[in-house]
Amino acid sequence: MSIDRDIQQTRFANSRHKALINILYTYGWALERIKNILAHHGITHQQFNMLRILRGRYPRPFSTLQIRERMLDKMSDTSRIVDRLILKSIAQKSISSVDHRLVDVLITEKGLEILREIDEGPDIVSEVMSNVTEEEMEELSQLLDKIRRSN
Repeated sequence: MSIDRDIQQTRFANSRHKALINILYTYGWALERIKNILAHHGITHQQFNMLRILRGRYPRPFSTLQIRERMLDKMSDTSRIVDRLILKSIAQKSISSVDHRLVDVLITEKGLEILREIDEGPDIVSEVMSNVTEEEMEELSQLLDKIRRSN
């Protein structure tokens, strides 16, 4: 497979355009696979990201501001995601004891159990990155870091 065949386009303005289109297309492709795996657990990829952030701090809470800073998708509506996690009883929130303008969020035991189930199931990363060697993954990470440093 190649980006040319996948999107049925053989001409690009230049190699930079082709590479960026390939990054965006691959992001969508990987995200679909991740969504399919997470759907079996009743959560979205943004909820999964937030649960992992909360687990990293457990048993201490994170403010919604701190969560937003760590989210992979910076456009995520953190408050809406928190509310959905609360409806599913996988997180709880309270007014911050330090700053009453902030809301603290804590993962619940049910949320921790969902993450344990995901951790024990098929390795999401391995499924998405199965065709790439360790050396290639390291090189890819370095190239992506380099792209973000250019601005």
